[in-house]
Amino acid sequence: MALAGCVTVVLCQSVLVTGVREPVHLLYIHGRPRMLLWMQTGWIRFAGMERDQLYNHPSGFVLVVSWLTALLVVGHDFVIIFLMHAELSETFIPKHCEGVSRIDFLENHNASLHHTSEYVNSGLIVRRGQAFTVRVTLSRELCPQDRVYLQLAVGSQPLQSRGSLLLIPLSQSQEPSCWRATIARISGPEIDVEVKIAPNAIVGKYSFKVKIGEDYTYESENGHFYVLFNPWCEDDDVHLPEEDARQEYVLKDTGYIYTGSVNDITGKPWNFGQFEKNVLDCCLYLLDKKGLKQSARREPVRVARAMSAVVNSNDENGVLYGNWSGDYADGTPPVYWTGSSAILQQYYESREPVRYGQCWVFSGVLTTVMRCLGIPSRSVTNFCSAHDTEGNLTIDIYLNQKGEKLNDITTDSVWNFHVWNDVWMKRPDLPEGYDGWQALDATPQEESEGIFQCGPSPLSAIKKGEVYLAYDTKFIFAEVNADRIIWLVENPKTDQQKTTRLRAHYSAVGKSISTKALGKDERQDITELYKFSEGTPEERKVMERASAVCFPDVPIPTPQPIQLGFESDKSFLLGSPITFQISLSNSSSQSQAASLTAACQLQTYNGKTLATIKALKQEVTVMANACKATVSFIALYCGPKSNDYLQHLSMASDDLLVRVTAVGENKDSNSVFADDTTLSFKYPPITVDMPATAKTGEPFTCTFTFKNNIGVVMESCKLHVEGLGLFRLETFDQG
Repeated sequence: MALAGCVTVVLCQSVLVTGVREPVHLLYIHGRPRMLLWMQTGWIRFAGMERDQLYNHPSGFVLVVSWLTALLVVGHDFVIIFLMHAELSETFIPKHCEGVSRIDFLENHNASLHHTSEYVNSGLIVRRGQAFTVRVTLSRELCPQDRVYLQLAVGSQPLQSRGSLLLIPLSQSQEPSCWRATIARISGPEIDVEVKIAPNAIVGKYSFKVKIGEDYTYESENGHFYVLFNPWCEDDDVHLPEEDARQEYVLKDTGYIYTGSVNDITGKPWNFGQFEKNVLDCCLYLLDKKGLKQSARREPVRVARAMSAVVNSNDENGVLYGNWSGDYADGTPPVYWTGSSAILQQYYESREPVRYGQCWVFSGVLTTVMRCLGIPSRSVTNFCSAHDTEGNLTIDIYLNQKGEKLNDITTDSVWNFHVWNDVWMKRPDLPEGYDGWQALDATPQEESEGIFQCGPSPLSAIKKGEVYLAYDTKFIFAEVNADRIIWLVENPKTDQQKTTRLRAHYSAVGKSISTKALGKDERQDITELYKFSEGTPEERKVMERASAVCFPDVPIPTPQPIQLGFESDKSFLLGSPITFQISLSNSSSQSQAASLTAACQLQTYNGKTLATIKALKQEVTVMANACKATVSFIALYCGPKSNDYLQHLSMASDDLLVRVTAVGENKDSNSVFADDTTLSFKYPPITVDMPATAKTGEPFTCTFTFKNNIGVVMESCKLHVEGLGLFRLETFDQG
């Protein structure tokens, strides 16, 4: 077909239309914009339509030309086009609303490649820095002139300038780019598209649309997919090199959180449940709740810090209320929780904070959130953990003359244990040398930048005492390194109040830092990652470096000839008498007379005193040079009848400890000396008997056995059971 000898004189106006990259030329005939000429890569398009219809019209008469000849004469405000000759190689009229008939995300295939098969979720879940395949079925076969794009968007207000709106052209090339969409296979109208995700892509829930030309867009009924962090990708900031570590810290959905005391460490089984229903959606909701910008959700450092704030409820009405009061009547006592998924599911359904949590619960939930999003994470327990409220790297404990702690003026504390998290990531915001494990804490202890959040702080910075590095390194350094100072307050709250420094413990905190071992249900001690061994030259240098920033000048008391110590078992079976011995050693060459006062108090694991269950006052004479000879002992029996202290235990829904504090006064020199120790209870175990295998859909019997050997009738007993992937947390009231 030829248009030879055809000469047309028209006025042409060049305009730009939103969404069209090339200029659009309006050809005026008889003063009206009746035709559209769009010059583009060998083809021209004519459409008879009014001016306001030009952009939205879905179809038109298309001429595919082999070549054309035209002469353009350009004037001041017009262009004359002489169309001399055009040969047409093909002529067709496109179908109305032609395009895509189906999108298949090939979820099973992609999930297997992206290590996301375990997620109970509607929608494809993939990891960034890796490709996934989408099968697109067109209403006709793809033509060379078809311009096909993938339109991906994340967030409520996606913008190309912020990387939250992407328009990716479909090509057959393998040119590297941040995001890429490549035709991997064509079979008639069916196309397999390989989508390569940028390794620094925004983490979140994306919409997925197919766009053909400028006029047609298709979105399937389930047109969304999730993008997570990718520890398997070398270019991702959370890349974790070892496969066994990825299996443990990303994919393992059960584990242990360590509690108890440094002398009696107990592994508490915990269901992290990061793949359970609604958990992933809850994690993304938390990022929205926090108000973290979409552009910031590509950075694991900022995501982790945001989550440390929103897992507690103090500022953003987040997941968990913290409660250390012992009164949990309007919620669930922290000791009842056995996993994280039930907490996150309840929060996602109600959008209200869940009552209640303490440090191991906060840590368990944060581990779940981090693993769910693809950030390697583990729960970490620090035994004898310091809580430094004043930021001076000392824990100041004030006692009265009876040896009882003065709660009203003692703001610092040493927790029997504290649980936080390690998360694995690069630190591009810091100088080199601080990648790897970072400490992160969701328990609301102290404000950071005006809200209750803590970390991430590089373990390498904590170990080296570089307390000025982000984030909150000084606070975490104090938790594992602070000196514990005991003070005697005479005549408190009077004009005659006198405060005397009795003793400093330089290695009292940061003990047996523990986490679950890789691939084994065993405890791994990781203290060496946080601090140098006590008393080594390296440890002294670290303390000097940190002290230069934090320590006040405090006078050091003169060494005393009499020293206190304790000899006892560090843990007792619940219900048995609590017995221990206080030893006094005399390093002088003369005998020393002393007045000894001791108090035996019940405390919560975070150092709060609940009750004094026994007190002692006795005059003692310590013979000379006793430090190398016989030591005088005093036995203190706290309640020879077990229910003396059980009545206090029964009033609390927490695991309690016994703190023994002894204060002595040298009668000859009027000097004062002191020491203290912590004792813990051993609780009778629960044994579980269940079949080795079970069939889906068929009932099976599971027997829980608990033996009461404490010598007191137990009433109002409750059993809390959770089956990960089977049923949520249930409570059985046994009366």
